[in-house]
Amino acid sequence: VQLVESGGGNVQPGGSLRLSCAASGSSLGYYTIAWFRQAPGKEREGVSCITFSDGRTTYTDSVKGRFTISRDMAKNTVYLQMNSLTPEDTAVYFCAANAKRLCSYVLAGPPHDSWGQGTQVTVSS
Repeated sequence: VQLVESGGGNVQPGGSLRLSCAASGSSLGYYTIAWFRQAPGKEREGVSCITFSDGRTTYTDSVKGRFTISRDMAKNTVYLQMNSLTPEDTAVYFCAANAKRLCSYVLAGPPHDSWGQGTQVTVSS
């Protein structure tokens, strides 16, 4: 599977963005998809995840109640709706895929079956 992220940009604090992770080459029904982010000078952080089998979702504590992960099987795309953004959300956001794995495995980090190239999210006034 190949992944391409889009939707990043510059936004003011309190604003919203929706990131997309478009998959090709295979159906999302086989893959658990996770969003990660990495800010300059910081370690990569698992942000959210959606499982291949039942669409169950997982969020890191810092984004709970603000971010929503979802998927559109017809478009073979996973979305990350980000609301109430703060400067601490500034980072490059990546999506990653692992076939038929639980979110606990995917969020633990590499190896992944596929990575996207990343999309920059900058939150500043």
